[in-house]
Amino acid sequence: MDERYIAAAIAISGLITWALRAVPFALLRPLRDSELLAYVGERMPLGVMVILAVYTLHDVRPEMASALPPLVALAVTVALHLWRGNAVLSLFAGTVVCTVVASTLAAWA
Repeated sequence: MDERYIAAAIAISGLITWALRAVPFALLRPLRDSELLAYVGERMPLGVMVILAVYTLHDVRPEMASALPPLVALAVTVALHLWRGNAVLSLFAGTVVCTVVASTLAAWA
């Protein structure tokens, strides 16, 4: 292959990558003073937590042992979120707890 062709492909790929990363910031600039965006920003973490909890628990049968990991993780997530008020910390801790409990149950089985 020609070196100019390779250089052009790399340059075009770089420009497209840069544009895809820069365009969202340019488009959001006029929205920074929007009351609607501020409202959504305040309510979004709670909405995400509710959607994740419903999605996680929609197939859980409480009478089965497989229900233990998501139920324990949900309890830890809710307790941690009420205590610290940090959605990222709560979600991360809940995920870790669910994984650890599920792995421990699998190891004992």
